Amino acid sequence: MTAAVMATDGSFDPVISKLITSLKEAESLSEEQDLGFLQNLLQSKELNALVNVHSKVAKINKDDRIAPLLSASMQVLIEVLELLASRCHISPLCKEVFHLLQTPHLQSLLFAHDAIAQKDFFPHLPEIPVEVDEDEETIKIVQLVKSNEPLGATIKTDEETGKIIIARIMHGGAADRSGLIHVGDEVIEVNNINVEGKTPGDVLSILQNSEGTITFKLVPSDGKLDQRESKVRVRAHFDYEPENDPYIPCKEAGLGFVRGDILHIVSQDDSYWWQARRECEKSTRAGLIPSRALQERRILHERTQKETNGETKKGSCASICSTPPGSPNPNNPCRGPKTKKIMYDTAENDDFDRELIATYEEVAKLYPRPSVYRPIVLIGAPGVGRNELKRRLVARDPEKYKSPVPYTTRPVRPGEVAGREYLFVTREKMESDVTSGKFIEHGEYKGHLYGTSGESVKSIVNAGCVCVLSPHYQALKSLRTPQLKPYIVHIRPPAFDKLKQTRTKARARSTFDESNSRGFTDEEFNEMIKSDERINFLYGHFCDDEIVNEDLTEAFEKLVSLANKSETESLWAPVSWVQ
Repeated sequence: MTAAVMATDGSFDPVISKLITSLKEAESLSEEQDLGFLQNLLQSKELNALVNVHSKVAKINKDDRIAPLLSASMQVLIEVLELLASRCHISPLCKEVFHLLQTPHLQSLLFAHDAIAQKDFFPHLPEIPVEVDEDEETIKIVQLVKSNEPLGATIKTDEETGKIIIARIMHGGAADRSGLIHVGDEVIEVNNINVEGKTPGDVLSILQNSEGTITFKLVPSDGKLDQRESKVRVRAHFDYEPENDPYIPCKEAGLGFVRGDILHIVSQDDSYWWQARRECEKSTRAGLIPSRALQERRILHERTQKETNGETKKGSCASICSTPPGSPNPNNPCRGPKTKKIMYDTAENDDFDRELIATYEEVAKLYPRPSVYRPIVLIGAPGVGRNELKRRLVARDPEKYKSPVPYTTRPVRPGEVAGREYLFVTREKMESDVTSGKFIEHGEYKGHLYGTSGESVKSIVNAGCVCVLSPHYQALKSLRTPQLKPYIVHIRPPAFDKLKQTRTKARARSTFDESNSRGFTDEEFNEMIKSDERINFLYGHFCDDEIVNEDLTEAFEKLVSLANKSETESLWAPVSWVQ
């Protein structure tokens, strides 16, 4: 008889194999019926499964713990319900899921999951009574088990008393979860070491040299600050590296991020240092980031220093906000100004835009609306290919994607049809509409006015179509409104070598040459890259996404993907667009 019970690695379990062998040797000594029963039992699939489970459980290391993916599944459920609410009339399946997610059994399960994920199952000790004798001081002793996780609290010296006090409690950290340490508590002893007269650095050294249990002797603060998490979400408009910040109270407590990250601001109690988490990391301890006020002061200080020192380093405000591309080159007077089919208002307000201080923008989820599509706005440097991408997108589905017809004051040319290529109006009429603010962009070229009206964009949206625009980047000031809610894509050039290689291979014609009879020059490639740097500096934080137009086919495929994304997914947008 062959043994069927096997270990988890595929070999026979040694203990059960030995039992079967012993039974075979004892066949002549016992009743055959009993031996057959035991052999069948030891070789059964059920026992085999139990042995496998036991082996796996026995081999689990104490450190091999299963960690929850998130600690706010109830919040995710609410967001899903909001999304399904608008789709129940479309699909019976959505309606079924919508009712299923509202059942008390499922919601109770998720509530229990969140409580365990947040470690809310620890016993909560009763508060220390405040009523004490007048001559006595209330003292509380707190013990925490030291682990690889930071304590999640910072300390400082009180300027008036010189005492060490708890400056802040990091949301989700060990101190916060204990519920025993609060902002304003005075630290008297750490592991039986008196901290009177010591600096926060001395106390930190004591904590770093401690092992196992850490015991704090604290004098409770008079009042407790509200530690409830706020619901504010912001999009970061700058990069931040706490390890390179000399002013952060605790580098280990800092939270690094890059421009475009969505941050959950869990606390704004401190005027200079907010507590935040990345939106995608809901179960982690909060970290410190500079507040909006602090970051604005830093940016103003940096700009003042650069202006004082006359710095013109690459990437600085001075270098990327200089003469706009397409302007006459004073070092080459023989070369005429570069032209474009539509020249925009020559009074470009770069100085004003440069003074806008981009730090954080409060955002909320913007859900798709049936038959109401967000305009797709393509911005980029002259010659980068945004107009060609717009043309291809409209040609892909002319009934769905449409571009507004521009206005002009020039006469109709042979072969043109009014309302197809242009809307022809008198100069007096257009100047009046410009003064009234009816145009999202306008300019003058060879003595004639050109422009795109805001009403033409709204009419396309109201008709249930996707409005596709490729305006001058300064038009974002008129387009980025709660009424239009545009989806903005920055079309960017690749590095110089790739830019030159791909355009030469594709035999691209220069958009700086009115006749389009020649290719781009190296100078034009460099000006395209410099213009893109300036656009990114001034307006890059307003963009929902970007496409590097290295290969036109691949860039168009990504544009189609982003267009579908803007129609079907809930995306982060300025909170004023949602309210």
